[in-house]
Amino acid sequence: MTSPAPDVTYRIATADDVPAMVSGRLEDPSAGPADDRMAAYLRGRHHPQHALGPRVAFIAVSRDRVIGYIAGHLSKRFDCEAELQYLYVASDWRRRGIASALLDHLARWFAIQGAYRVCVNVDAESEGASPFYMHHGAGPLERHWLVWPDIRVLAER
Repeated sequence: MTSPAPDVTYRIATADDVPAMVSGRLEDPSAGPADDRMAAYLRGRHHPQHALGPRVAFIAVSRDRVIGYIAGHLSKRFDCEAELQYLYVASDWRRRGIASALLDHLARWFAIQGAYRVCVNVDAESEGASPFYMHHGAGPLERHWLVWPDIRVLAER
């Protein structure tokens, strides 16, 4: 992994950050549009299947521009305790450790919540998603799903 760019900061996101998150993604034609339910998700008004209430999002910011985000929630899907819901990094910032740093933030939040078994739905169209998650310790769970049996492996690094 490349070391993260020094001019990037990470913080918890709120629904007020969603327009900047959506805008950044619109500038990346290869990514497709952001989920239009993202603000409702962060406000606790949109609940993915088997989702529990506690949820969080983190954003990566460089020079007042949102260059990436990750979000997840506690869950009972597939006997997991949590689920990674969103992960995106702007194309011009990829392969610089941004996604790994965002994943580390979310893993620590999950661990604090006592949620260790974490699943993620993997878009079959994404060439990089499965290899990225598997590089970070996730393994097969179901068709289009991966799982970390114990996310603390990431949270403790």
